[in-house]
Amino acid sequence: MTEQTKRKSKWLPLESNPDVLNEYAHKLGLSPSWAYTDVFGLDSELLAMVPQPVVSVLLLYPITANNEAYRKEQAQKEEQIIPSDLIFYKQTISNACGTIGLLHSLANSLDTIQVDGPLKSLIEKTKDASPEERARVLEEDNALAEAHQSAGEAGQTRAPRPDEDVKLHFICFSQKNGRLYQLDGRNSSPIDQGPVTNLLEDSAKIIKKYMELDPTETQFSVIALSGRQD
Repeated sequence: MTEQTKRKSKWLPLESNPDVLNEYAHKLGLSPSWAYTDVFGLDSELLAMVPQPVVSVLLLYPITANNEAYRKEQAQKEEQIIPSDLIFYKQTISNACGTIGLLHSLANSLDTIQVDGPLKSLIEKTKDASPEERARVLEEDNALAEAHQSAGEAGQTRAPRPDEDVKLHFICFSQKNGRLYQLDGRNSSPIDQGPVTNLLEDSAKIIKKYMELDPTETQFSVIALSGRQD
């Protein structure tokens, strides 16, 4: 392992905060016509309040023994349809799950959203690479590391130290070719969650399952990437 890779092996965790994610994503090159927004609840009335169209959903959840077992079970599902143009990044940098989720959210929405700048360059550079090759590109991307560091320091709560044991994790839900995919950089590949009719509502059904596994946990946060309503 090079000194550069060692230096990047741990990043600051990102706060689940739309303002932080928007500043980060727009700095990387996301069009201002699109923005991350809080999803305040998973009931139909609250989902209806989220600006449309929704192109991806981020979930921050507490890692527990229950949902770890569920994650591994889901990752072993048979007869999954994984399209070659679904971009998946493996997470090899500790605490980088926020950036991995952000990249999954943006890179797999390019048929709808507009990106430019460093983000466009990064996606172009990695779109035909393997997940492992993409991970190496991220490890060596100084500009991305600096942007993540700034985002990690921008939250409303105290930023944990990179060496702190953080038990919260970001994953992304995105759609491709009429199917819903769960993208988690700790897995070896995306998880095919079946046909999608409404991205937000279908993602909410899976998120509810995570909540049901650990009903006493409260540190769940859901954020959607949608068309900006100013």
